[in-house]
Amino acid sequence: MNTTLSETPGRAAGVPQVCWRPGSEPAAFDPAGISACAARIREPLYVVGGGSGYGLAVGGTLGPGGGHPLVGLAPPVYPEWLGDRGFAEAHGTRFPYVAGEMANGIATTQMVTELAGARLMGFFGAAGLAPDRVEQAVTELTAALGDAPNWGVNLIHSPGEPRLESQVADLLLRHRVRRISASAFMDLTPAVVRCAAAGLRRDADGRVVRDTCLFAKVSRREVAEKFMSPAPEALLDALVRDGALTAEQGRLARLVPVAEDVTVEADSGGHTDSRPLSVILPELLALRDTLVARYGFLRPIRVGAAGGLGTPGAVAGAFALGAAYVMTGSVNQLAAESGVSADARELLAGAGITDVAMAPAADMFEQGIQVQVLTRGTLFAARAKRLYDVYRRHRSLAEIPADTRHRLENEVFGADLDAIWADTERFWLRRDPGQLARAERDPKHRMALVFRWYVGNASRWAIEGRPERRIDYQLWAGPSLGAFNNWARGSLLADPSRRTVTQIALNLLEGAAVITRAHQLRTFGLSIPDSALTFRPRKLT
Repeated sequence: MNTTLSETPGRAAGVPQVCWRPGSEPAAFDPAGISACAARIREPLYVVGGGSGYGLAVGGTLGPGGGHPLVGLAPPVYPEWLGDRGFAEAHGTRFPYVAGEMANGIATTQMVTELAGARLMGFFGAAGLAPDRVEQAVTELTAALGDAPNWGVNLIHSPGEPRLESQVADLLLRHRVRRISASAFMDLTPAVVRCAAAGLRRDADGRVVRDTCLFAKVSRREVAEKFMSPAPEALLDALVRDGALTAEQGRLARLVPVAEDVTVEADSGGHTDSRPLSVILPELLALRDTLVARYGFLRPIRVGAAGGLGTPGAVAGAFALGAAYVMTGSVNQLAAESGVSADARELLAGAGITDVAMAPAADMFEQGIQVQVLTRGTLFAARAKRLYDVYRRHRSLAEIPADTRHRLENEVFGADLDAIWADTERFWLRRDPGQLARAERDPKHRMALVFRWYVGNASRWAIEGRPERRIDYQLWAGPSLGAFNNWARGSLLADPSRRTVTQIALNLLEGAAVITRAHQLRTFGLSIPDSALTFRPRKLT
């Protein structure tokens, strides 16, 4: 049954109708006018009645009679107000937005510095880099940003190189990096627990505070539960016994979760379980509530969303699902400050939503872990899968049939496998000689190191822009990259020189606020035109 104006929701019988009287602008009842009003997100809007149904009005005055019957008042919607305001307070940001780490320094120090200057947050992509390169970046960021709370560095789980994981954790703590994003962890390790607990102390009022805040990126319930709970006592006791934590830090770590910011990663570029955000985020929000009640935490755990966030609609959807903040990833490879080459950015900018596939990961090759990568313009995914298939079927390089070996040398490596092994030896001699000792004992591990030469270098070739290796570029991407390209087409974000990481962030947030406002207005029964649910990128500050 249709509601008439005399049956305006919220009006009690016998109560005079409050009306809106126009000021300098009349009420809008046509689709174009309603859409224009809805886009004015920083002003209160009045939903009013008229002869042709409901409309929108701005300004004017309210009073009894003499104008359009007032149906409802919609307050302003600011991008700053999306998500959990506690996030901004905790991390000194203007917006509940993070540009996540992209490995091999693709999330550059310049990117992190630009974001921090705009009161956004970014993490340097330390994964895949040697400790001295990570330390160089940390030194640079510390010099530029000091102890500002809205920047950080990535710590990636390295099951094949636990010493590397520990070395990176050591230097992050030594340089007092205040925000650390832990990614790809399947379980808690001494390194990540030490990063979470090393800055714990009590303030003058006896409250537990943390000088180092850990962000945990998760995509599985069982992993999320570990980060949302206090660290295991056995692990804390061992760290205290080894002198990695003080006794007081070990005690305080039993009172707080390992991470108070947990990022739920849905289908994304790079490491991903390809889970839909609409399924996994509500599940982990409910898990958060259960664990907070179980342990009696005095501060909330903020749960953010990542993966698939390449358009304003996706960002608005994440906030509508309950995300405290959003974290973008592979779309930032398109930014001018990105660490990939201009040639690689051109390939990425041409991607559609179906131009991606799964391929073996360099850092977890032997475990069969995969990453999501670009397929348009590159054969990396097909060639890396071919290598993993050979690795799975054979126990050593010597077992590979001669014709298969010949094709791999000519079609994938572009060199003799003996030469590849010599180069591999030189690399691991500098990075981790223990890998070479293991390769001497285990021929299959030696084969894995040779095959990882290709998988690992494919990312570096994209970063360096090696034209002779363009067909082998490894570029992490999910379907949201194609969605971003479709949204940005023909706008300033399609121009490589104007497509900065800050403009990407501001436009995603502004657009999310516009879409959120349109849905807000729908709840009044107002017919919202499709144009009110779209947002075109523009120059924002």
